[in-house]
Amino acid sequence: MSKSPITNQIGAIFLHVSDMERSIQWYNDLLGLPVHSSGHEGTIYSLDMIGGSALLLDSNMKNIENKNNKTQFFFDTKNLVESYNFIKEKGIEIVTEIEVHEAISFFTFKDLDGNILMICEDKRNL
Repeated sequence: MSKSPITNQIGAIFLHVSDMERSIQWYNDLLGLPVHSSGHEGTIYSLDMIGGSALLLDSNMKNIENKNNKTQFFFDTKNLVESYNFIKEKGIEIVTEIEVHEAISFFTFKDLDGNILMICEDKRNL
């Protein structure tokens, strides 16, 4: 097997949004981050995540229709119940209730554009 020049690490995840300003406020509020300036003439906004990978809000795709009901990615948490209550208190639509498994537990919810996101507690890392 030859060595690849591609790093085996996610650098960023693109999340297509219909209203950049609302999405910037929503995600910064969700994650407790301060708002900063956008890049690429306001069409890309980077949310720097712990662990190196960034979440990039991208408004370059107009007329988005999310017919995909699969989870786009997940956020880690050390306290799933607290995270669930936080999302619920914000009035965010919960898609699936907390599902408990031996190693992990999670629930899913929707963002402003109907993207399905997950919050996951990995009990192996507690």
